[in-house]
Amino acid sequence: MGNTVLNNTTAVVTGASSGIGAAVAEALAAEGAAVVLLARRRDRLTQLADAINARDGGRARSYEADVTDADAVRAAIDTAVRDCGGIDVLVNNAGSGTWSPALEAELTDWHAMVDVNLNGVLNVTHAALPHLARAAATHDRGVADLVTISSVAGRRVPRSTSNVYAATKHAVGAFSEALRQELAGQHVRAGLVEPGVVATELTTSGREGAPDATNPTGYGVLQPSDIADAVVFMVTRPRHTAINEILVRPTEQTV
Repeated sequence: MGNTVLNNTTAVVTGASSGIGAAVAEALAAEGAAVVLLARRRDRLTQLADAINARDGGRARSYEADVTDADAVRAAIDTAVRDCGGIDVLVNNAGSGTWSPALEAELTDWHAMVDVNLNGVLNVTHAALPHLARAAATHDRGVADLVTISSVAGRRVPRSTSNVYAATKHAVGAFSEALRQELAGQHVRAGLVEPGVVATELTTSGREGAPDATNPTGYGVLQPSDIADAVVFMVTRPRHTAINEILVRPTEQTV
């Protein structure tokens, strides 16, 4: 692996066991970053870490943690910092979705989305922020990056059954903007990537009411690598440039 923008950096990616998270981890590793893989499924994390480490210059470590468990997240982040020397990039990617009319919804499903999509982002961000600020102040890059994967549903409510899912994504959008305002002077760049329909476990499971990526028409839907490209673009800008928001839809998506 030759000289790349992210050489000598460490990037943490949550929800890294599949889909967008795995694609982001692979893309950041290809740019020279040592990647820290965080998710619940140890077997998949191990497989991805092994695949990255088998490539020329690839560096990956995996840590099993549920983002809804604040203590487990902090322990994993602290261990990663000890193992890798710091954190330069954080990508909050772990997410969950259930779509149903409010009158038919299970309250446990609502709470699960809040726990993963909002509280999970808060848990990981709170644990990683001091390390990001330290990296921005001491690393040769002169910046650190905090990226959160949101959704088109964080911009607008695409359908009535998006209710709580959209609410969580609007919330992380507001959180990201507040972080941007607070941390700009410390050179920690806060960015939000908002995908439309992406072919992942969330959209190909056949779950009732979920966006469906199993039968695309025309130009098709986004792939996880498309979102990884957006993340890489965001975190590889020169230190004087902050890309704070990227909305990515399939060409033919109208909502």
